[in-house]
This record gives sequence, structure tokens and C-alpha cells, in this order.
Amino acid sequence: MPTTDSYGQGIPLATLTDGPDLPKAITDLAGGAIPKLVMRFASASARGATLTAPEAGMVTWLTDVARLEVYDGAAWVSFAFGTNAWKSVPLASGWTNNGNNQGTFQYRVVNLFGERSMFFRGGIARSSYPSTIPVPFQLNTTAIPADSRPSTLRTISVPCSDSGSSRITLKLDVSTTGWLNLYGISRPNDLPAWVGFNGCFTSL
Repeated sequence: MPTTDSYGQGIPLATLTDGPDLPKAITDLAGGAIPKLVMRFASASARGATLTAPEAGMVTWLTDVARLEVYDGAAWVSFAFGTNAWKSVPLASGWTNNGNNQGTFQYRVVNLFGERSMFFRGGIARSSYPSTIPVPFQLNTTAIPADSRPSTLRTISVPCSDSGSSRITLKLDVSTTGWLNLYGISRPNDLPAWVGFNGCFTSL
């Protein structure tokens, strides 16, 4: 009669007293071990088609988004990401990078306390503003990729220069369609020389 592993994981192991049935022994071993390994799937949809009744504690790696997830008994929860490189934001006309010597305006998606989050860094600057200020200023010329967009609109505060401005923070909206929209710039008193993003982040 099959026994189980000594680590308490319930993996069936054939014994010498079992009848000869190598295919069954291999199937039982694989069926007990594979659900306890890190399973790899091309995407969440591919995983869902395969694991129709996941069990708490299962761990999977999703190749398309480079993300490690665990099933907590109710849902798949992210707890680690691959090496997500910083990506530069393609700036709209009139803006330049390295505002206040803070580096290039960039973003990346990371795992923060088990939740997908977007971090920003760098700074942008302007030497002049148009006579008519757009509301809002759309900062990027190309939308952020779909896998890095928030599920709902996210609004955060970002610092800005008090040189040329009566305020030291502005509002940044991260839209569900991948656009970064800046609010708070207006004539004649709020035309900051630079806007910073170091330390700014939002959940996705």
C-alpha cells in the first residue's frame, strides 16, 4: 500500500509491497508533487484554463507579466515580480528631463506588500510655459503599456519648485488608459521651474 513522504506534504510513494504498476506510481508521484512546486504558465488565462480548482498554497509563475503568485484560498495574490527595469517616460513637447538634477523621469512596476505598485523617479523641467495653460498637462506622448496601468484612476501628489510658483506640490493623475496628467499649473503665479517624482508611488 502506498505511503506518503516524510515531509508531511501528502505525496504518495509506492512501496515494495505494492503491485507492479510503474505508470500509476509515476502518475501518483507527479500528481502529488507538481501542485506543490512553482508551476509555470504563459498567462493568467492559461493558468485558469488548467487549474480550474486551485488549492490554497499553490504557487505559479506567469511568464507574460513576470510575476510570482500564490493562491490564498480565495484568489491569486502577487508576492514577487521579475526584474522590472526602469522605463523612461516619453515626454511631451516643452518638458525636459533632469529637472533640478533629479535624473530622467522614469517608472517601474514592483511588488509592495503583496500588491502591484508603480514607482516613479527623476524630474522634469520647463524653461517657459505657453500663453494658454492646458488643463491638464499630459506629460507622456505614448501611453504606459496596458500591463502597467492602474485598475482605476490613481491620484498622487508630486513636489515642484517654489521658484516661479506659489505652491510646492502638484497633482498627478495616472489614468487607466496609460496617461500621466499633471494639474495645478496656472498663470500667473504657479509656473514651477521643475517637477519631481522621486519617492512617489501608487498602487495599481
